[in-house]
Amino acid sequence: MAVSVTFAAVAGTFDTKSAELNYIADRLRAVGVDVRTLDLSTGPPKGSSTDISAAEVAACHPQGAQAVLGQSDRGNAVSAMAKAFENYTRKADWIGGMIGAGGSGGTALIAPAMRSLPVGIPKVLVSTVASGNVAPYVGPSDISMVYSVSDIQGLNRISSRILGNAAHSLAGMMQRAGNVPEANLRPAVGLTMFGVTTVCVSHVADILEAVVDPIVFHATGTGGQSMERLVDSGMIEAVIDLTTTEVADMIVGGVFPATEDRMGAVIRSKVPYVGSCGALDMVNFGAREEVPAAFKDRKFHVHNPQVTLMRTTPTENTLFGEWIANRLNQMQGPVRFLLPEGGVSAIDAPGQPFHDPEADEALFLAIETGVETTESRKVIRVPMNLNTIEFAEAALAEYHSIAGGN
Repeated sequence: MAVSVTFAAVAGTFDTKSAELNYIADRLRAVGVDVRTLDLSTGPPKGSSTDISAAEVAACHPQGAQAVLGQSDRGNAVSAMAKAFENYTRKADWIGGMIGAGGSGGTALIAPAMRSLPVGIPKVLVSTVASGNVAPYVGPSDISMVYSVSDIQGLNRISSRILGNAAHSLAGMMQRAGNVPEANLRPAVGLTMFGVTTVCVSHVADILEAVVDPIVFHATGTGGQSMERLVDSGMIEAVIDLTTTEVADMIVGGVFPATEDRMGAVIRSKVPYVGSCGALDMVNFGAREEVPAAFKDRKFHVHNPQVTLMRTTPTENTLFGEWIANRLNQMQGPVRFLLPEGGVSAIDAPGQPFHDPEADEALFLAIETGVETTESRKVIRVPMNLNTIEFAEAALAEYHSIAGGN
């Protein structure tokens, strides 16, 4: 008897990968997982039988199946099928997990639909491109990518082992998905952290753990997106966004940028929000030799061989402050934004390499003058460095003032 209460979706182009995809489906069924197969082929049907046909998926394209099937340009057809499959997935309440396999085209076809699934729904993608840069495929989601080693073409001693492992990993995730620790059923609060804000954010998380489930996100661009996706999904009920460094990378051109939708989930959801200026003293680059030549005369701090930090200027900080103020003004829920007068990171303190009170003050003034303060939206100066226990306590006090008993 099958033990899953929902189905595993086995998705891919069955016109070219039917043997491999059916092998995955068979391995899942063998361990008690209910399966539905979905065909994402864009070419003429080749007789492969699936539970959901390519035509049924293609019909979910905004312009109908004709925008997907029968196109002469394969690239356009694959892009259209990816959109149709994403739309199909958003409405398919039977999906308890998803697995797919493909090359570069198949990966691009399947990944958007996987990203549209809620965080926590198991997702496994076997791909020939999984040993390279997978950020465009994974994004802010929890997709598990498995490198196929050999091409996904036929079943042999390598491919059958890799595909079988992937199938069993999905089965394990689906069959254990209901085992959520009781402590994790408390209200969830999202926090943002960077290495240079760890002392502060860790203290906040440690204190909050007694009453909520604190979830810390690494503010590397994708980290902020992941947190906000969970806010949009209703899985995070308040945000303590003390590390807004992703805004600096977005505006100046660093490697950990936010998107223009940063803080958008807070605006849409109206959840309680406590924010600050954590690590806005820096823009992040890779190794020192990878820093763009346009910045050659700037102040740098080598964090490690792979990460080089560049000190932000008063002019840049004014831009950060104006951007943040605009976002805060759009928030209709309770807002507290704290300005750390003693510096915005561990290395922006007296005697530290990025200490620059003029740059910090430009940031603070832009926020203070740009924010339309109300009873529920306030900007508060705190006479400490952000990366201190004292600042953490100030942030906690403001959180409790707007979040009630939690």
